[in-house]
Amino acid sequence: MNILLVNHFPLEGSGSGTYTKNLAMQLVARGHKVCVVMPENNPDYAHYDGMKLHPVMFTPAGGQVPSDALPFNFPCFTTHPASSTTFGSLAEEQLEAYVQAFKTAFSQEVDVFQPDIIHSQHLWILSALAAEFDVPLVVTTHASDLMGYDKWLVLRDYANKAADASRKILCTSKKNEDAVLKTFPAHASKVVRIDAGYNSSIFYPQDINPAEELARYGVPYKGERIVLTAGKLAHFKGVDVLLEAAKNYGQATPQAPAAITLITGDGALRGELEEQALQEGLDKVYFLGNVSQEDLCRLYSCADVNVVPSRRDPAGLVAVEAMACGTPVVVANEEGISDFVNESVGALVPVEDAFALAQAIDDVLARAQANPAWRQFIAGYASSSFSQAAIIEEMEDLYRSVL
Repeated sequence: MNILLVNHFPLEGSGSGTYTKNLAMQLVARGHKVCVVMPENNPDYAHYDGMKLHPVMFTPAGGQVPSDALPFNFPCFTTHPASSTTFGSLAEEQLEAYVQAFKTAFSQEVDVFQPDIIHSQHLWILSALAAEFDVPLVVTTHASDLMGYDKWLVLRDYANKAADASRKILCTSKKNEDAVLKTFPAHASKVVRIDAGYNSSIFYPQDINPAEELARYGVPYKGERIVLTAGKLAHFKGVDVLLEAAKNYGQATPQAPAAITLITGDGALRGELEEQALQEGLDKVYFLGNVSQEDLCRLYSCADVNVVPSRRDPAGLVAVEAMACGTPVVVANEEGISDFVNESVGALVPVEDAFALAQAIDDVLARAQANPAWRQFIAGYASSSFSQAAIIEEMEDLYRSVL
């Protein structure tokens, strides 16, 4: 099949970008032709073997406007590591330019790439534009689009048009599915759940020396236990709750050393979170900034526990990726994460409960120390059920049913 994938964000830096990239790589590996249309603001964006990329170029804040770029940054639902512009902040002429640029990109690829099917991410603007071409459309919703639907009433027509035109609406978790059914009840017959899979060629257990790895980030490592969190630094990710919990977890005992906390990712709240850590006297918290997925795998393999303290997280892909590396997880019991996290691989805690979060982190650290073989079980659990390779046949079957 010729499959045109569409995303509202670049392939690096967001959950839906990672989802799109992983899906594209698996489809290419299975012999399909894949083209991806997405925004970019970096001329040196990553390329991937066997995959055609069609970026629509934007200008980063403070950057010079390239001749082929729109003179503003690409819009987001909240923030993105590469952009703090939101859909709601676009001026009318900017929205018109955004729409026209992607219409042109779609028109070119429908003519040149000749897709059999279009698989777009988010029930939002680009999915509505893709619906204008005579190509079967399926859309994966990632919950952030539903946040936009609730927030920006003036843009709802795009979401409604995308829902009307799509042959299937894919959801990546049970709670995501429930939210879609509540928002678009007239389209219940289109809704299908297919879990988001992780890339098993990137995320797998590795034998990493923590001191050598952390030295790359300037972190002085002296044998401490490692608590890790990964993701954009936005309010809904709940990193402030983790910092509140960090005052209470990971204290040194006669049986175990103290813990350090590593925070990867970037975003609009980084300065605020760094100030919070400073004010709380959290001298064992380190902000590492954005890291590649390959480097993130190495950090997961070093970590004793991965924490996902999100207030909202429709798929929780970072938790799956951590488990694929054998790392136990502690996650806030919200959105889609509870579909695959249970006590056999870590712990679930109430949302925004820093005390419960600290207790759970200490409990999981103790379990991990007492049972080193636990990591092997966790990696096997993730691989058998949640790798992209394990679910790609479901996606192919869905495409065939639509065609």
